[in-house]
Amino acid sequence: MRRTNSIAPIRRAKITQHAALAALLVMGGLAIAGPSGLLAWSENLRLLDQREAQLAELEAERSALKNRVALLNPDAADPDMVGELLRSQLNVVHPDEVVIKLED
Repeated sequence: MRRTNSIAPIRRAKITQHAALAALLVMGGLAIAGPSGLLAWSENLRLLDQREAQLAELEAERSALKNRVALLNPDAADPDMVGELLRSQLNVVHPDEVVIKLED
């Protein structure tokens, strides 16, 4: 009977060691292949570069629109901009202008 009593603590120790090893392997796997692991790092950097390029494009578009709005300010409208908008939206031309229509 003594023999079975001495085996039980050894089994518990082995089970504890195996459980700790399994936990470490799972954590290591997540550190490498998890959603924020090493393999996902390059994908995240690529997405960051894409988003930064998209942001720069949107900021340039916003700046152009902001400039256009400033030119159309009712208190101090730019005559060239107003003339351009009138011509494009109302199809109005001066008598001395030549209209060239491009086919799409």
